[in-house]
Amino acid sequence: MFSSLMWMFVLLCSSLGDENSVRDADIFPSSTEIKRGSPVQRFCILGKRHMPHRNASHIIWKLNDELIPPENYNIVNETVSSVTINNFTYNTAYLKCFMKYLDNEQLLVHTEVKSGFPPDTPQNISCIYYFDNNLTCTWNSGRETSFARNFTLYRKLNTHPNSAVSSCQSETESCSFRYPDTPYSSSFCFQVKAENVLGEALSQCVPIAMEKIEKFEAPEILSVKKISSIKQLLTVTWKMPEKIIPSRDLTCQVQYRNLYSNSTEFATVPMNSAEKTGSCNLTGLWDSTEYSVAIRCISNESIFWSEWSGEKTGSTVEKAPSEKVALWRVIESPRSPESRSVHLMWKPLNNFPPPGRILGYKIQYFPENRTSLKMTKSSTDKKITLFLNEEAYVISVTAYNSAGNSPEAVLRIPSTDEKPAQIIETVRIFTTNKDLVVEWIASKPGATEYVVEWYEDLEMDPFRRSWQYVLNSTNWKTNKENFKPFICYNILVYPLFGNKVAAPYSKPTYVQEKKPSEGPVVDTDIPGKNEVTIKWKKISKDKRNGFITNYTIFYKPEDGKQLNETVNSDVLEYRLKSLQANTQYTVYIMASNKAGGTSGEPKTFKTLKLDEEDVFLIAVLVGISMFCLLGLWIACVLKQHVFKKVCWPDIPNPAESIAVEWPLGASMNNSLLKRLTSEAKTLGFEDISVLEHCFPDEGQEGSLLMNCENHVPECINTKDMISGDKKILHKEENEGAKCFSASMPYVITDQFNRSQTKPTFIAVKEIQPIEMLANNLCGSQENSVKNEENDDEVLKLEDFSEKTLFNPYLKNSVKTREFLTSESLPEHSMDECKSQSSVLPPFQQNVGGQSYITLDMFGLATAQ
Repeated sequence: MFSSLMWMFVLLCSSLGDENSVRDADIFPSSTEIKRGSPVQRFCILGKRHMPHRNASHIIWKLNDELIPPENYNIVNETVSSVTINNFTYNTAYLKCFMKYLDNEQLLVHTEVKSGFPPDTPQNISCIYYFDNNLTCTWNSGRETSFARNFTLYRKLNTHPNSAVSSCQSETESCSFRYPDTPYSSSFCFQVKAENVLGEALSQCVPIAMEKIEKFEAPEILSVKKISSIKQLLTVTWKMPEKIIPSRDLTCQVQYRNLYSNSTEFATVPMNSAEKTGSCNLTGLWDSTEYSVAIRCISNESIFWSEWSGEKTGSTVEKAPSEKVALWRVIESPRSPESRSVHLMWKPLNNFPPPGRILGYKIQYFPENRTSLKMTKSSTDKKITLFLNEEAYVISVTAYNSAGNSPEAVLRIPSTDEKPAQIIETVRIFTTNKDLVVEWIASKPGATEYVVEWYEDLEMDPFRRSWQYVLNSTNWKTNKENFKPFICYNILVYPLFGNKVAAPYSKPTYVQEKKPSEGPVVDTDIPGKNEVTIKWKKISKDKRNGFITNYTIFYKPEDGKQLNETVNSDVLEYRLKSLQANTQYTVYIMASNKAGGTSGEPKTFKTLKLDEEDVFLIAVLVGISMFCLLGLWIACVLKQHVFKKVCWPDIPNPAESIAVEWPLGASMNNSLLKRLTSEAKTLGFEDISVLEHCFPDEGQEGSLLMNCENHVPECINTKDMISGDKKILHKEENEGAKCFSASMPYVITDQFNRSQTKPTFIAVKEIQPIEMLANNLCGSQENSVKNEENDDEVLKLEDFSEKTLFNPYLKNSVKTREFLTSESLPEHSMDECKSQSSVLPPFQQNVGGQSYITLDMFGLATAQ
């Protein structure tokens, strides 16, 4: 029946839409909220504009752009199409109606559909009553519904649960009744109703007694005081809040704790609501200790404590410190023999509980051997620097407060010339998961205590050092968190014998390492031929990040294979050997620790072609060679006459002989010399022969010379030839002999006819080619007849008075000197002269009786 009515309603809406709607389509029903998991049915109604070409059969449906299967569609009539979605679980989704026509989809209309849950029944209703202020109740609303909820809190009388005395509205899980709508009664019950678009839920009415839910404001602490005549006691006074239910018994709780401990203690104080203030004495406290106090109160019938009051502090009565301070010192190296700095530092008193507030510290010191020179200083800080001389000193430090002084902490400062004994033999440092452990072995027993001192290796401030006393033990440990990672620390262990401090044992350590932050900077010496020295500096301490274990030297020739060498951490110089000569190398160094290694910047170098030994060897060889050449030159200079005599023996120069006197002038000689020299180049030496053994014996030399002088009245001289004419010798036509100089050699020309028996002789001053000499001879014979007509061209024969004395220096020359005449020289023609020849034996070197031809002979006689 209901379905029929629904369809009728839909059809009615469809007809109304066809007549009155101006839109293309509409979706019915328009409500968007549904219960999650329930089915959803919607209708899409077309407008008139789509009729009659399109109808409801062309409608398709989509949910969030996803096509809904056609089997979920239902065609109601031509203008109405419906879709059904079973089990709708989307929180929010969009249902869309499309018109599909000729494969085109047109969105007609869409609607938003939300799903959720109806509200659950509120549970766990509780209320708190602030007297004459407000009444606040809270509850648990259950699961989230996805829709907005509204809550209504009802306050009802237990006797009339169907009628509410008052109510309040809220959108959260809490609601309050404000004064004056907060009457005090023990007959109320409380009920909560929750509503949303899908429904509502109502809780039961829960009865709650007002006295059970009373809660008042926190009390206010007025004072925390000590009583000077009573130790270990504090008196606390507080004020109660004004709005409290009258005539009720109360209980207040005092909480106190000292500031040096994490433990908290409580004291309970009973009160009545009529009392406006309260007080409490806290006993059994520590002397000179500051305490923090807080208070809260509760009605004996209520279940709610008030909030804690604000904390307030107070201190118990002080007493004199009972323990001495932990005193230590750092002694700097003396700057001068009479002045050194001693840095004193101490820690707060190590007794517990502490002695209260320390007002200051008193420092006394004096020379060990002069106690009367005691000096006193005061400090409110826990450190001080004293400037002492070279003597040994005794120093004491005491802490004081208003009640008195602590015992003295005493240390002895040794003199500058003392050498403390080395008691500790070795120290071992290692780490565990959480702690750093130091163990040591002492060679001498009897140390009363030890001091372990540690500080960063780069720390220069002595007051930033840490130390701790160790009693009756040779090991010490502390949390690793007290040390920074990757930082080097120096740890020193000092044995103490009373107030005397023995020599420390120092050892560096890292609690955690990582690879160095940078590598070594490499440098090279001047490379050699096959080796080079590599140098580097230590990495700065702040960049090491651990103990350097070794250095690795990597070097690589150009276009070659990389090689490496590893050295210990204490090596900062290494010589690379067996390198290739005249080769460029790249080298860098890696510094390594336990955590890894880091390489420095590379550097290049090139080996030499020659090393120092090669250069030295070459220099030695060159020096030896130069020395030998120098020696040879000196020997040649000193023995040149010997070498000349052996290699180039002296040949006598007849032109310089004193045996005969040359009549010819220098001018004639020079002109003839130039002419003969220029023409001599055309003759060969093979055409020159020298007469041998033409002279008589020594006994006949004189007569021969005299006969020559008588036979020839004059000598034929030469005359300068101008414009190509030659200087010739001539004499009278019929004379058959010529007068030759005693030192002049004679050459026989046989250029043209060696079969003639009549030789022709000519005196020459220079060896010339035979052809030129023959021309000159024949020319001289031809021109002798013409000399009578050219008297101005003829040089008259001057009177020679040749000395006939024998000159030993020219002995060889005299022996070879001959005067040979041609019987009919003037009668022969030029052709006959050329045909005359005489065959002479070849030249022989330095043969006795042989005539000489020297370079000096090629010049005319000038030495007069």
